[in-house]
Formats: sequence, structure tokens, C-alpha cells
Amino acid sequence: MCDLMIIGGGPAGMTAAVYAARKKLKTLLISKDIGGQPNLTAGIENYMGYQFIEGLELMQKFEEQVKQFPLEMKIGGMVSNLSQIDGGFAAKTDKNETYQAKAAIIATGKRPRPLNVPGEEKLRARGVTYCAVCDGPLFAGMNVAVIGGGNSALEATDDMIKIAKHVYLITLTPLTGDPILIDKVKGAKNLTVFLEHEVLEIKGEDFVEGVRVRDLKSKQEKELEVGGVFIEIGLIPNSEAFKRMIPLNRLGEIEVNCANETGIPGLFAAGDVTTVPEKQIVVAAGEGAKAALQAHRYLQRLENKFPRSKQNCKRRNKEQGKEAKMGVKKIGEKYRCNVCGNEVTVTKVGGGTLVCCGQDMERISL
Repeated sequence: MCDLMIIGGGPAGMTAAVYAARKKLKTLLISKDIGGQPNLTAGIENYMGYQFIEGLELMQKFEEQVKQFPLEMKIGGMVSNLSQIDGGFAAKTDKNETYQAKAAIIATGKRPRPLNVPGEEKLRARGVTYCAVCDGPLFAGMNVAVIGGGNSALEATDDMIKIAKHVYLITLTPLTGDPILIDKVKGAKNLTVFLEHEVLEIKGEDFVEGVRVRDLKSKQEKELEVGGVFIEIGLIPNSEAFKRMIPLNRLGEIEVNCANETGIPGLFAAGDVTTVPEKQIVVAAGEGAKAALQAHRYLQRLENKFPRSKQNCKRRNKEQGKEAKMGVKKIGEKYRCNVCGNEVTVTKVGGGTLVCCGQDMERISL
């Protein structure tokens, strides 16, 4: 049994692996692939240290750094079930392999959301695609449709107006992407934008031949002749394997607190699969680092590496009197010591700090 099992090989998972390995934890990383969603991003301009870098290249640099450390990587299998066992957790993959660890971090990210219209499934990989970066060059010189109005749709449009004969951008709503991305595509001579239109059907026999759309206001329908359809309408959390074990929100994201805890001792989650807002590579990487550090603290407590007992910490807080009760703004807030695990509830409002085991305690709830 290893110390820490990390499920997912994207920015959060790989960053967690580096931090765990640096803490000398016996670490196992399990993932279907390396890189995750950033592999599908053509250009990244907001990751510190790089003015511009391809998503695939950035993930290759992540992987190179991970491989500098003595940790085990199992790539190619996807975890289909995670369960609690005596002393930790067991993960079963779609290859019928089972791995065990004392603690685990879920960092499985998200995947493209399907449009769920007639013709989509039948023509998947026959003109229907979810990645302009991967498949865009296959449609050079053709008419194509991009479905969606957010950043991913605008990035796909920007890629395709450079190589396609004509691009139809179709969205249910006004464009919601970043203004800088809208500016990149507006004015392109080979671009037609259909705002407030819905896709009713993707047409074709062996390959995509067109899309049928409807104006939401006038209810008029029209068919557009295209050879490719790029569906860019958002992402779905890869959380199905864990939904019977831990709480998910209405979007299917894993609910975590500020310490990346799921509510099950020893089980943490990080990155886009969680409820943490702002789905950005830099945020996911930071959350992965946090989760690994929290897992390390959990394992230290588990192994009783800290001699101070919880009772001693409670007594110390009591002896500190006002200082132990004053470091908050609201009565009822809960704080925890990241060393011993002691938790306290605020009963008096003041201006001091909550201290335990020689360090400030961390707020875990309002």
C-alpha cells in the first residue's frame, strides 16, 4: 500500500504529485492520459513564466518535472470505482487493476459536454469533433460550424477562420467569452455568427454534410452546408466514479472546503472536478499543491509523528484565553489545527489570532 494515490494526470494531479514526492511520500499517480484539458488548448497566454505556450507543450513540461521524482505512474487506465478499505482507499480501473493507498487525491478534471442532438453520436469522428486544436487541420478549405459562445468556442473559431473556407459560429446566447477573444474573431471575412440560434440536427450519412438550425426569436429554420462540426459548449466533471462515495453539487462537481477535503478523512480533491471557482490551469495547479500538502499533514497525524495530543492542544487554547477566542469576525466560525487536527468553534468575537501547535489555525467553515 502506498502513502498517497493521485487520480488524474492534469495540472492539479501532476502538481500534487510533485509536492507529494518532495515530502517523501510513496506516491502513485493513475490517469487515463497525461495533460488533460490543456492538451486541447492551442495557446496559453496567462500562465506565469510564459508569454505564450501551447497547451500540449506546457503539459509536457509538467510531465518532465514529475518524472524527476521517484514516484509510480500508471497511465492508460481510468479509475472506475473508489472505495474505503481498512487503512485507506482502493481504486479499481477499467482494466480491472486495483491499487491501494492510505490517502487519495481526486484530480480527474472535466471532459467536453455533448450537444445531444440527432446525428451527433452517429457522426462522431466523422466530422463531429470536440477539439479544434486536435482535428482542425483535417477541415482546411471546408465550411465548418462551431457550436458555442464561450471561450472554447471563440478559440476554436479563431483557429478555424485561418484555415477553413467559411466558419459558422452558432450560439444559443450572446457571446459570453472574454472580450479579447471576441476581438480576435470579429470582422473576419469568412465568419458568419448566428446569435440566439439552436442546433436541431447534424445531418449526413457517412460523414457530416450539414447542420439544421433554428432562430429562437423568429422560429425560422435553415440548413447550413458544412463538412465539420466543432462542439464547444462547456465541460462535464469526471466525477461519476465517486458519486456514491462523496457529495457532488448540481453540476456534478466534488464539494470541497478550503483545505481540499471532501468530508471523508484522507480523501481530498483538487482542480476542475471540484467546486472551486475559476477553472484555470494556474488555479488547478495551485489547488493540486494545496491538496498534496493537506494529504501530507493528514498522513503525519495518522502516523502520530507529532507528540502533542489533541487534548493538550485544547488545554493550550484554553490557557491562551482571549487570544484563542478572539481571532475571528463571526461567532460560530470553525477553525482547525493543520498539525494535530484539533477543531474549535468561535464563541467570542475579537481581534486576535487562533494558535495551535505553534501556528495559526485555519478557518474551515463560516
